[in-house]
Amino acid sequence: MAEVLFYAKPDCPANAKQKTQLEAAGHTVVARDLLSEPWTPETLRPYFNDRPVEEWFNRFAPAIRSKEIVPADLDEAAALDALIKDPELIRRPLIQVGDRRESGYDPTALNAWISLVPVSDGLSCEEKHAQGRCDHGHGHHHH
Repeated sequence: MAEVLFYAKPDCPANAKQKTQLEAAGHTVVARDLLSEPWTPETLRPYFNDRPVEEWFNRFAPAIRSKEIVPADLDEAAALDALIKDPELIRRPLIQVGDRRESGYDPTALNAWISLVPVSDGLSCEEKHAQGRCDHGHGHHHH
């Protein structure tokens, strides 16, 4: 079980669902407001690891939809500058566990990293029972 620092947008339903999924897998989620965090290039850059600059951005952000900002045209410094000026542009969520940081919510990668087994599937009932988390007869979770 890990303590997961989870930077997200407080009113984002997708982020809320992701947080619930992490908690369901037994992790402790420390949620922070991505938009009010005083980011600097030094603190933000590690979340993107070796991803291309385009993948640093939330492609649904208004400024990107309106083409006001074209991530593919930016170099790293310009991209960080834009993201810090308007954290709405940062691909959410930013996740940190220990020294490792990631951006975006990729269940497969997260599962490999901190194990993300939703309570509703993955483990057989017996295994869940052993962990005291079997929920007999409460219907199935639909995704």
